[in-house]
Parts: sequence; structure tokens; C-alpha cells
Amino acid sequence: MRKLIIVVLGLAPLLSAPMGCRRTQPVKVDVVEEEAPKLATVIHVADPKATVQLVKGFYELEQNSWRWTAGKFAVALRPPRGASERGAVLQLKFAVADAVLERVKSMTVKARSGKVELAPETYTKSGEQIYSRDVPGSILGGEVVLFEFEVDKFLPPGAVEQRELALIVTTIGLELK
Repeated sequence: MRKLIIVVLGLAPLLSAPMGCRRTQPVKVDVVEEEAPKLATVIHVADPKATVQLVKGFYELEQNSWRWTAGKFAVALRPPRGASERGAVLQLKFAVADAVLERVKSMTVKARSGKVELAPETYTKSGEQIYSRDVPGSILGGEVVLFEFEVDKFLPPGAVEQRELALIVTTIGLELK
């Protein structure tokens, strides 16, 4: 019992010290600015880091590899180094679903960046497709380029599916010419 009293009396100053202690200097908090992640030139829509570049019109990831789009969708891409002098090629890799094509018969995809419109292309077969267009260097001089896509026909929301369904996209990117 005597040892217990000595131990308790020995700890008493330590236990009471924090209660009466006051900080004399303000706490200094350092703000660390983290660098924003660098945008990619080619994005795979399944990559979680690419989500920030899918600006609008993309739905949730499906089967860990692709996303449906709405009739209008947009993506932000970093131009490849040297693209402002040489130009680049925009490539949209996607699939046209049988169920969509059966109802709409054909789909025309077009793209633009700002006021520069890229030539449209019409697809009449289902399956994997590539929309590929030359992009002039004059619009590739910045850190990021916004590309807006539009599909002329798509499945509107209905009783079975509440989303507007156009394309099944896997990859979008710019390649240096």
C-alpha cells in the first residue's frame, strides 16, 4: 500500500501539469501547396486519375474498362509536346452497341475545340470504331485543350434505362503528327 501511495504522489505533479499549462506562443501551421496532377495526353476512361479530365457527358465506369456517353460529352486533354508546331491527331476509341444501332440505324460523330470544328464521321455498323481527325497546331498551344463531341442520334432515356446512351468509350487522346 505504501508503494502505491508513493507512486501516486510521484505521478501527481505530472498528471496535474497539463491542466495548468498554457501555451505562450501561437501554433504555427504551414500551408503546403500541392501541385495539381498533370493532365494526360491520352486517357483511358477506366483510369481513376483520368476522371478529372472527363468534363461532361460520361457515365460511371462499367466492367472496369469503359463508360457510356450521353449524346454530348467533353474531355480535357494536354497537347503533346511540339503539337503547336506540328499539329496532332485526335483519336476517340469507342464501340457502337447493337441495341443502339438497331434503333437509330446510323450515328454521326463530330468534334470541336473552341471554334475549330473537326469533320464528322457516320457509322453504320456496330462494334469497335475509331474517330480519328487531324487537329491544327494553332489550337494546341496551351496547357489544356477542351474537345466537345456530339452524336446526332442516340437512345433517349426510357422505361428500362434512365440515361441517354450514345457511345461506349474506352480511350481518348492526342498523338503528335
